[in-house]
Amino acid sequence: MPASQPRSRARDRNNVLNRAEFLSLNQPLKGNQENRSSGRKQSGQAGAAGAPSSNPKERRQSQQLPEEDCMQLNPSFKGIAFNSLLAIDICMSKRLGVCANRGSSWGGARSMINLLGITGHGIPWIAGTLICLVKSSTLAGQEVLMNLLLALLLDIMIVAGLQKLAKRKGPYDISPGLLDYLTMDTYAFPAGHASRAAMLSKFFLNHLVLAIPLRILLVLWALCVGLSRVMIGRHHITDVLSGFVFGYLQFRLVELIWMSSNTCQMLISIW
Repeated sequence: MPASQPRSRARDRNNVLNRAEFLSLNQPLKGNQENRSSGRKQSGQAGAAGAPSSNPKERRQSQQLPEEDCMQLNPSFKGIAFNSLLAIDICMSKRLGVCANRGSSWGGARSMINLLGITGHGIPWIAGTLICLVKSSTLAGQEVLMNLLLALLLDIMIVAGLQKLAKRKGPYDISPGLLDYLTMDTYAFPAGHASRAAMLSKFFLNHLVLAIPLRILLVLWALCVGLSRVMIGRHHITDVLSGFVFGYLQFRLVELIWMSSNTCQMLISIW
C-alpha cells in the first residue's frame, strides 16, 4: 500500500489534464448546470400546472389521428386498384389519340375522323328523323319514327345530365364544337356519340328487317364512331365503353315506354 500511493501521485503529476490551464476543460461550468437545472424545474412546474387543466377527452383526441390521414397512410385495395386502372385508361387514351391535333402522327386524317364522328351526332339524326316522319305515310313507319325520336331526345338529356354530374375532361384539351354545345355534350364521361351509336344500332337491329351484311356494317359503324372519339382525343377509352353501356340501357328504357300507334297518331295530330 505505501508503495502504491507514491505511484498514484506520480501519475497525477504526469497527467496533462491536471494542470491549472486545463482544469476548466475537465470541470463543467456552474452557470450552465444552474441554467439547465432551473429550466428543468420550470418545465416540470409548467407540466404539473397544465396537467390538471387538460381533460381526458382532449388527451384522447390528441392521440388519435384524423381519418383522412389514416386513409392516406393505409390506402385500401379498392382505392389502389381504381387508381391503377384510371392511370392505365389515361395512358392508353393518350396513346390512341393519334388525331388529337394537326401535329399528331395521324393529323392528316383528322378531318375524316371528325366526319365519322358527325355521323353519330344527335342533331343530324334528329333532323333526319323529323324529315322522314313528315314524309312517312304508313302507321307502322310513323310509330317507329316517333319512338326513334323519343329515344334520341332521351339520349341527349340523359347524357347531358350524366356529364354535368361527372364533369370529367378528356385526355386532351380540345374545346367542343358548335354541335356539341347544342346538345350539351361538353364533357367526356360518358361519350354521347358512343351511347347514341349503340342505341341506334340496337334499335335498327330490332325494328328493321336488314340483311346480314347490313347488320354487320351497322355494328361496325357503332364501333368506329366510338373509336373515332378516342382518336381525336375527345374521350377516354372508359368514356366510350360506358357510352356503349348507357346506349344499350337507353334502348331498353325506350322498349319499356314504347308508344303505341294510337299515341303516336295523337302526338302527330297535335304537332
